[in-house]
Amino acid sequence: MNPAQPLISFITICYNGLEDTCELIESLRNKIHSVSYEIIVVDNASREDEASAIGSRYPFVTAIRNPVNNGFSGGNNVGIRHAQGSYLFFINNDTFIEEDGIQALVERLESSPQIGGVSPKLRFAFPPQHVQFAGFTPLSRFALRNRTLGYDCVDDGSYDTAHPTPYLHGAAMLIKRQVIEEAGLMPEIFFLYYEELDWCTSMTRAGYELWYEPRCTIFHKESRSTGQLSKTRTYYLTRNRLLYARRNLRGMRRAVSLIYLSTVAAAKNALSYLLQHRWDLAGEVCRATKDGWSPTLREEKLCVNSPNPSQP
Repeated sequence: MNPAQPLISFITICYNGLEDTCELIESLRNKIHSVSYEIIVVDNASREDEASAIGSRYPFVTAIRNPVNNGFSGGNNVGIRHAQGSYLFFINNDTFIEEDGIQALVERLESSPQIGGVSPKLRFAFPPQHVQFAGFTPLSRFALRNRTLGYDCVDDGSYDTAHPTPYLHGAAMLIKRQVIEEAGLMPEIFFLYYEELDWCTSMTRAGYELWYEPRCTIFHKESRSTGQLSKTRTYYLTRNRLLYARRNLRGMRRAVSLIYLSTVAAAKNALSYLLQHRWDLAGEVCRATKDGWSPTLREEKLCVNSPNPSQP
């Protein structure tokens, strides 16, 4: 490892997840020997000062204490500003590796100047460790939903072919520095969910391809921080789908999508939660739909262009 001039900067966000973060750091330190790298941990205002704990335990890690929780995108942007690598690897703190496949991701990026980012194969961390991600399908035209290729399938070799993907997976994505300089920082307006889809849209709009590369595998402890049916997850998924449409769609497609998401989709989701006696989640759908139209989210803040990462 050559911290002075690393090829890769691993950036991970820690929010009340010290144990998971340490497991990730240990797996990177013990398994990766093919490339030079640095590790940057951004403590996103955890209850305890986890940055200090990590810095004491791992002196080679750049541990940064964020005074406020700026969300997934805000925390990653702090990491970007401190990163020295030619390639930036954004990786969830609730992941780990068992083999060094990082060089395969670098090879994929270096195989073409048009390839701007790549995500590895993701598998669930807990038995039977089925595939979680092997690429995405495009978002549907109006509902803005897509499908994850390979999801919950046995890793039997069926998903071992590299291919372009319209979006990278936010849990693990390696991106060229120059792409971030052109596409801008990760959009902070989302706080949680959809920010990586919006970011990937900016990258493809700038002319870059995104790829899935299965020669590297990351194991992921899915949604331990927010929970599958949490109020936080329900709110931000609902609100941010509307924000994505406002930022990235144009013309009639934009109008139809916003109307559909605010009426049919919102009513369907709220009714589904009511039938499960989850009044709290139904309420979050309503609140998120209202906030998705909030006039306080000014159009200049919703524009596609983001500030250049070289700016303070």
